[in-house]
Formats: sequence, C-alpha cells, structure tokens
Amino acid sequence: MDELKRVLKRIGIILLVCLAVVIVGTMIGYGVGGGNPFAVFLPRTWSHIFDFMR
Repeated sequence: MDELKRVLKRIGIILLVCLAVVIVGTMIGYGVGGGNPFAVFLPRTWSHIFDFMR
C-alpha cells in the first residue's frame, strides 16, 4: 500500500510539472508573438485561436 501511494504521488507531481510547463510555454509563445503574455488566459484569445483553426 505504501508503494502505491509513492507511485501515485510521483504521477501527481509529474502531471503538475507538465501542466506548469504548458502554461509557461503558452505564455512565452504568446509573448514572443508580440502580445501580452497574460492575455493567453483570456477566453477571447482562445476563441480567436479556435476560429482561426476552422
């Protein structure tokens, strides 16, 4: 049981690190394009991206 907790803890840490990397990566990518890096969190930004992909 102790080993299962350790494995689940590692999986959780890996998922959190992956999420943080994705968030920082989108901010950097959006900022390099000339926009405000924090604007990547606005719903209108994602709406524009999805409309562009259609």
